[in-house]
Amino acid sequence: MFKILVIQAINNLSDERAEFLINDRLGLGLEDRVPDARTIWLFREKLTTAGAIKRLFEQFDAMLRQAGYIAMSGQIVDASLVAAPRQRNTDDEKQAIKQGRIPANWKAKPAKLRHKDRDARWTVKFSKAKPREDGSMPPVDLAIPLFGYQSHVSIDRRFGFIRRWAATDAAAYEGRRLRQGLLDKSNTASGVCADTAYRSAANETFLTKNGFVSHIHRKKPKGRAMPDTMRRANTAKSKIRARVEHVFAEQKDRMGLFIRTIGIARATTKIGMANLVYNIKRFIFLRNLAIA
Repeated sequence: MFKILVIQAINNLSDERAEFLINDRLGLGLEDRVPDARTIWLFREKLTTAGAIKRLFEQFDAMLRQAGYIAMSGQIVDASLVAAPRQRNTDDEKQAIKQGRIPANWKAKPAKLRHKDRDARWTVKFSKAKPREDGSMPPVDLAIPLFGYQSHVSIDRRFGFIRRWAATDAAAYEGRRLRQGLLDKSNTASGVCADTAYRSAANETFLTKNGFVSHIHRKKPKGRAMPDTMRRANTAKSKIRARVEHVFAEQKDRMGLFIRTIGIARATTKIGMANLVYNIKRFIFLRNLAIA
Protein backbone atom coordinates (compact mmCIF):
# COMPACT_ATOMS: atom_id res chain seq x y z
CA MET A 1 0.00 0.00 0.00
CA PHE A 2 2.83 2.40 0.78
CA LYS A 3 4.25 1.84 -2.70
CA ILE A 4 0.94 3.07 -4.12
CA LEU A 5 1.31 6.31 -2.15
CA VAL A 6 4.82 6.71 -3.56
CA ILE A 7 3.53 6.21 -7.10
CA GLN A 8 0.74 8.71 -6.43
CA ALA A 9 3.24 11.31 -5.20
CA ILE A 10 5.54 10.84 -8.18
CA ASN A 11 2.76 11.09 -10.78
CA ASN A 12 0.21 13.35 -9.01
CA LEU A 13 -2.50 10.66 -9.08
CA SER A 14 -5.83 10.83 -7.31
CA ASP A 15 -7.08 7.74 -5.50
CA GLU A 16 -9.53 6.97 -8.29
CA ARG A 17 -6.88 7.38 -10.98
CA ALA A 18 -4.47 5.16 -9.06
CA GLU A 19 -7.13 2.45 -8.80
CA PHE A 20 -7.81 2.64 -12.54
CA LEU A 21 -4.12 2.44 -13.51
CA ILE A 22 -3.46 -0.49 -11.19
CA ASN A 23 -6.24 -2.45 -12.90
CA ASP A 24 -5.33 -1.25 -16.37
CA ARG A 25 -1.52 -1.56 -16.38
CA LEU A 26 -0.80 -4.58 -14.17
CA GLY A 27 -2.96 -7.04 -16.11
CA LEU A 28 -4.76 -8.32 -13.03
CA GLY A 29 -7.76 -10.60 -13.27
CA LEU A 30 -11.15 -10.39 -11.59
CA GLU A 31 -10.04 -12.95 -9.01
CA ASP A 32 -7.03 -10.83 -7.92
CA ARG A 33 -7.27 -8.67 -4.83
CA VAL A 34 -6.71 -5.08 -5.91
CA PRO A 35 -6.89 -2.06 -3.56
CA ASP A 36 -9.63 0.31 -4.66
CA ALA A 37 -9.76 4.07 -4.16
CA ARG A 38 -11.48 3.71 -0.79
CA THR A 39 -8.77 1.35 0.48
CA ILE A 40 -6.02 3.73 -0.61
CA TRP A 41 -7.80 6.63 1.10
CA LEU A 42 -8.22 4.65 4.33
CA PHE A 43 -4.54 3.67 4.38
CA ARG A 44 -3.43 7.28 3.95
CA GLU A 45 -5.98 8.37 6.57
CA LYS A 46 -4.49 5.93 9.08
CA LEU A 47 -1.03 7.34 8.39
CA THR A 48 -2.42 10.83 8.98
CA THR A 49 -4.18 9.89 12.21
CA ALA A 50 -1.03 8.22 13.54
CA GLY A 51 1.20 11.10 12.42
CA ALA A 52 3.40 8.46 10.81
CA ILE A 53 4.73 10.53 7.91
CA LYS A 54 7.18 12.40 10.15
CA ARG A 55 8.57 9.15 11.52
CA LEU A 56 8.84 7.61 8.05
CA PHE A 57 10.72 10.68 6.85
CA GLU A 58 13.09 10.51 9.82
CA GLN A 59 13.73 6.80 9.26
CA PHE A 60 14.69 7.39 5.63
CA ASP A 61 16.89 10.31 6.67
CA ALA A 62 18.65 7.99 9.14
CA MET A 63 19.20 5.52 6.29
CA LEU A 64 20.72 8.31 4.19
CA ARG A 65 23.15 9.17 6.97
CA GLN A 66 24.15 5.52 7.37
CA ALA A 67 24.83 5.40 3.63
CA GLY A 68 27.23 8.33 4.01
CA TYR A 69 24.93 11.16 2.96
CA ILE A 70 25.26 13.18 6.13
CA ALA A 71 24.05 16.78 6.34
CA MET A 72 27.05 18.98 5.65
CA SER A 73 28.28 22.30 4.18
CA GLY A 74 25.45 24.31 5.77
CA GLN A 75 21.76 24.50 4.97
CA ILE A 76 19.32 26.45 2.83
CA VAL A 77 15.82 27.37 3.99
CA ASP A 78 12.85 28.39 1.88
CA ALA A 79 9.09 28.02 1.51
CA SER A 80 6.72 27.50 -1.39
CA LEU A 81 2.97 27.82 -1.79
CA VAL A 82 0.99 24.67 -2.61
CA ALA A 83 -2.41 25.20 -4.18
CA ALA A 84 -5.64 23.56 -3.02
CA PRO A 85 -9.16 23.63 -4.53
CA ARG A 86 -10.63 27.09 -4.05
CA GLN A 87 -13.52 27.54 -1.65
CA ARG A 88 -16.66 29.43 -2.61
CA ASN A 89 -17.69 31.02 0.68
CA THR A 90 -19.70 34.08 1.60
CA ASP A 91 -18.15 37.00 3.51
CA ASP A 92 -19.85 35.88 6.75
CA GLU A 93 -18.52 32.34 6.31
CA LYS A 94 -15.01 33.64 5.66
CA GLN A 95 -15.14 35.78 8.79
CA ALA A 96 -16.30 32.84 10.91
CA ILE A 97 -13.49 30.63 9.56
CA LYS A 98 -10.86 33.29 10.34
CA GLN A 99 -12.20 33.46 13.90
CA GLY A 100 -11.92 29.68 14.26
CA ARG A 101 -15.68 29.10 14.25
CA ILE A 102 -17.86 26.84 12.11
CA PRO A 103 -20.41 28.87 10.13
CA ALA A 104 -23.90 28.35 11.53
CA ASN A 105 -25.43 27.14 8.27
CA TRP A 106 -22.72 24.46 7.91
CA LYS A 107 -23.47 22.81 11.25
CA ALA A 108 -26.83 21.59 9.98
CA LYS A 109 -25.23 20.17 6.83
CA PRO A 110 -22.53 17.63 7.82
CA ALA A 111 -21.99 16.60 4.20
CA LYS A 112 -21.21 20.18 3.20
CA LEU A 113 -18.97 20.68 6.23
CA ARG A 114 -16.86 17.64 5.29
CA HIS A 115 -16.08 19.23 1.91
CA LYS A 116 -15.05 22.61 3.34
CA ASP A 117 -11.38 23.21 4.08
CA ARG A 118 -11.28 25.46 7.13
CA ASP A 119 -7.49 25.31 7.52
CA ALA A 120 -6.32 26.51 4.10
CA ARG A 121 -5.95 30.27 3.63
CA TRP A 122 -5.75 32.86 0.88
CA THR A 123 -2.55 34.77 0.28
CA VAL A 124 -1.01 36.89 -2.45
CA LYS A 125 2.11 35.78 -4.29
CA PHE A 126 4.18 38.63 -5.70
CA SER A 127 6.19 38.00 -8.85
CA LYS A 128 8.50 40.24 -10.87
CA ALA A 129 6.82 41.58 -14.00
CA LYS A 130 8.38 40.43 -17.26
CA PRO A 131 9.54 42.96 -19.88
CA ARG A 132 7.11 43.85 -22.65
CA GLU A 133 7.84 43.04 -26.29
CA ASP A 134 9.24 46.52 -26.81
CA GLY A 135 11.67 46.02 -23.93
CA SER A 136 9.94 48.37 -21.47
CA MET A 137 9.01 47.22 -17.98
CA PRO A 138 5.43 47.32 -16.61
CA PRO A 139 4.93 49.94 -13.87
CA VAL A 140 3.98 47.33 -11.24
CA ASP A 141 4.90 43.73 -10.40
CA LEU A 142 2.42 40.88 -10.55
CA ALA A 143 0.22 39.98 -7.57
CA ILE A 144 -1.29 36.49 -7.87
CA PRO A 145 -3.90 35.34 -5.31
CA LEU A 146 -3.51 31.72 -4.17
CA PHE A 147 -5.54 29.48 -1.85
CA GLY A 148 -3.94 26.56 -0.09
CA TYR A 149 -0.98 25.70 2.08
CA GLN A 150 2.72 26.40 2.40
CA SER A 151 5.60 23.93 2.35
CA HIS A 152 8.69 24.90 4.38
CA VAL A 153 11.94 22.99 3.86
CA SER A 154 15.57 23.05 4.91
CA ILE A 155 18.07 21.26 2.64
CA ASP A 156 21.75 20.55 3.15
CA ARG A 157 24.10 22.31 0.72
CA ARG A 158 26.32 19.30 0.01
CA PHE A 159 23.80 16.70 -1.19
CA GLY A 160 20.57 18.67 -1.54
CA PHE A 161 18.41 16.39 0.60
CA ILE A 162 15.49 17.79 2.55
CA ARG A 163 16.49 17.46 6.21
CA ARG A 164 13.71 19.36 7.97
CA TRP A 165 10.25 20.39 6.80
CA ALA A 166 6.94 21.79 7.98
CA ALA A 167 3.49 22.52 6.54
CA THR A 168 1.31 25.53 7.35
CA ASP A 169 -1.54 27.45 5.78
CA ALA A 170 -0.61 29.73 2.89
CA ALA A 171 -0.96 32.93 4.93
CA ALA A 172 1.54 31.91 7.63
CA TYR A 173 4.67 34.07 7.87
CA GLU A 174 7.54 31.90 6.66
CA GLY A 175 10.20 33.83 8.58
CA ARG A 176 8.83 32.60 11.90
CA ARG A 177 9.29 28.92 10.93
CA LEU A 178 13.06 29.41 11.16
CA ARG A 179 12.73 29.47 14.94
CA GLN A 180 10.29 26.54 15.09
CA GLY A 181 12.37 23.46 14.37
CA LEU A 182 13.15 24.03 10.70
CA LEU A 183 16.94 24.09 11.16
CA ASP A 184 19.07 20.94 11.30
CA LYS A 185 21.48 21.18 14.21
CA SER A 186 23.30 18.01 13.10
CA ASN A 187 24.66 19.73 9.97
CA THR A 188 28.45 19.75 9.99
CA ALA A 189 28.55 23.46 9.04
CA SER A 190 26.82 26.36 10.76
CA GLY A 191 25.88 28.50 7.74
CA VAL A 192 22.19 29.21 7.06
CA CYS A 193 21.11 30.65 3.70
CA ALA A 194 17.67 32.15 3.07
CA ASP A 195 15.97 35.02 1.26
CA THR A 196 14.93 38.38 2.73
CA ALA A 197 11.68 36.97 4.14
CA TYR A 198 13.78 35.37 6.89
CA ARG A 199 15.77 38.53 7.71
CA SER A 200 14.59 39.84 11.08
CA ALA A 201 16.12 40.83 14.40
CA ALA A 202 14.42 37.87 16.09
CA ASN A 203 15.86 35.40 13.59
CA GLU A 204 19.35 36.89 13.74
CA THR A 205 19.29 36.66 17.55
CA PHE A 206 18.03 33.07 17.37
CA LEU A 207 20.77 32.03 14.92
CA THR A 208 23.53 33.60 16.98
CA LYS A 209 22.23 32.10 20.22
CA ASN A 210 22.09 28.59 18.72
CA GLY A 211 25.49 28.66 17.08
CA PHE A 212 24.41 29.30 13.47
CA VAL A 213 25.98 31.78 11.06
CA SER A 214 23.53 33.90 9.10
CA HIS A 215 23.93 34.12 5.32
CA ILE A 216 20.43 35.52 4.90
CA HIS A 217 19.84 38.12 2.19
CA ARG A 218 19.78 41.70 3.38
CA LYS A 219 16.83 43.96 2.61
CA LYS A 220 17.15 47.13 0.61
CA PRO A 221 17.25 50.21 2.86
CA LYS A 222 13.88 51.91 2.89
CA GLY A 223 13.79 55.00 0.70
CA ARG A 224 17.35 54.54 -0.50
CA ALA A 225 19.10 52.64 -3.27
CA MET A 226 20.76 49.38 -2.33
CA PRO A 227 24.52 49.87 -1.75
CA ASP A 228 26.77 48.08 -4.25
CA THR A 229 28.46 46.04 -1.52
CA MET A 230 25.09 44.77 -0.29
CA ARG A 231 23.94 44.03 -3.84
CA ARG A 232 27.08 42.04 -4.62
CA ALA A 233 26.77 40.14 -1.34
CA ASN A 234 23.15 39.25 -2.09
CA THR A 235 24.12 38.13 -5.59
CA ALA A 236 26.75 35.78 -4.18
CA LYS A 237 24.25 34.39 -1.67
CA SER A 238 21.66 33.90 -4.42
CA LYS A 239 23.97 31.54 -6.31
CA ILE A 240 23.91 29.26 -3.28
CA ARG A 241 20.31 29.79 -2.22
CA ALA A 242 19.01 28.99 -5.73
CA ARG A 243 19.62 25.29 -5.10
CA VAL A 244 16.55 25.05 -2.90
CA GLU A 245 14.41 26.22 -5.80
CA HIS A 246 15.29 22.97 -7.59
CA VAL A 247 13.39 21.09 -4.88
CA PHE A 248 10.17 23.02 -5.44
CA ALA A 249 10.60 22.88 -9.22
CA GLU A 250 10.83 19.08 -9.06
CA GLN A 251 7.81 18.79 -6.77
CA LYS A 252 5.55 21.21 -8.61
CA ASP A 253 6.59 20.59 -12.21
CA ARG A 254 7.46 16.91 -12.53
CA MET A 255 5.51 15.63 -9.52
CA GLY A 256 2.62 18.08 -9.92
CA LEU A 257 2.23 18.67 -6.18
CA PHE A 258 -1.35 19.72 -5.42
CA ILE A 259 -3.47 19.38 -2.28
CA ARG A 260 -6.68 17.45 -2.96
CA THR A 261 -7.42 16.66 0.68
CA ILE A 262 -9.29 18.61 3.36
CA GLY A 263 -7.57 20.03 6.45
CA ILE A 264 -4.05 20.78 7.62
CA ALA A 265 -3.42 17.26 8.99
CA ARG A 266 -4.03 15.61 5.62
CA ALA A 267 -2.18 18.38 3.80
CA THR A 268 0.81 17.72 6.08
CA THR A 269 0.76 14.06 5.07
CA LYS A 270 0.54 15.03 1.41
CA ILE A 271 3.43 17.51 1.63
CA GLY A 272 5.47 15.15 3.81
CA MET A 273 4.98 12.36 1.30
CA ALA A 274 6.17 14.65 -1.51
CA ASN A 275 9.28 15.52 0.53
CA LEU A 276 10.01 11.86 1.26
CA VAL A 277 9.59 10.89 -2.40
CA TYR A 278 11.86 13.77 -3.45
CA ASN A 279 14.59 12.43 -1.15
CA ILE A 280 14.12 8.92 -2.56
CA LYS A 281 14.50 10.22 -6.12
CA ARG A 282 17.50 12.33 -5.10
CA PHE A 283 19.14 9.33 -3.45
CA ILE A 284 18.68 7.18 -6.57
CA PHE A 285 20.13 9.98 -8.72
CA LEU A 286 23.22 10.42 -6.54
CA ARG A 287 23.78 6.68 -6.25
CA ASN A 288 23.60 6.21 -10.01
CA LEU A 289 25.91 9.19 -10.47
CA ALA A 290 28.47 7.59 -8.16
CA ILE A 291 28.28 4.28 -10.02
CA ALA A 292 28.76 5.98 -13.39
